[in-house]
Amino acid sequence: MAMIQLHYYPSTAAMVPHIVLEEIGVPYQRVLVDRMQNAHKAPDYLKLNPNGLIPVLVDGDLVLYETAAICLHLSDVHPEAGLVPPVGTAARAHFYKWLMWLTNTLQPLLMAYYYPERWVDEGNAAGVAQVKAHAEAQISAPGGLLDLLEAEFQRHQGPWTLGASYSALDPFSFMLCRWTRGFARPARSWPALGAFLQRMLARPAVQRAIATEQLPQPWI
Repeated sequence: MAMIQLHYYPSTAAMVPHIVLEEIGVPYQRVLVDRMQNAHKAPDYLKLNPNGLIPVLVDGDLVLYETAAICLHLSDVHPEAGLVPPVGTAARAHFYKWLMWLTNTLQPLLMAYYYPERWVDEGNAAGVAQVKAHAEAQISAPGGLLDLLEAEFQRHQGPWTLGASYSALDPFSFMLCRWTRGFARPARSWPALGAFLQRMLARPAVQRAIATEQLPQPWI
């Protein structure tokens, strides 16, 4: 069987499947896609992902993009890792709900924060600043998305996103919370989210991913 390939660049959304692969423990190969050289827009890469986005997973004949889809695939084909609840259970339904919330609700606002120029006309510096400010506010101001995620941890009082059981949601929650580290109110400021981030940092799979990607401090 061909070895799994993860096409990645440090500190991108590839961090989620990177951690998931480390948690599963199967052999895989990391393929660096150098964003600084626009390698994600090169013809060969666009054959893998016509969107020109990172990550891409190649698993035999399967070529898969979209971070959430990659996580579901890896979790489904490696059930022994226990990274997703059983199909048909309420826990599985809540897993789907939070996975879609992370990728469809929280992540787009973070993308707006980091790439505000994509939403305004070229040269509109005031518009860039406004988009960035509004994105940050919707995420971290009182009543924002981090409040919602904090409330879920407070509700179930468990160590992980789903409660008692670690799942593929946790690398996703960790990565997106990590992306707020430069905010006026980063995710680490919330009591339950801050404790969750510390638990994630203590996991060997996360430590290996951080070391491999050579991520500088602060990590969260």
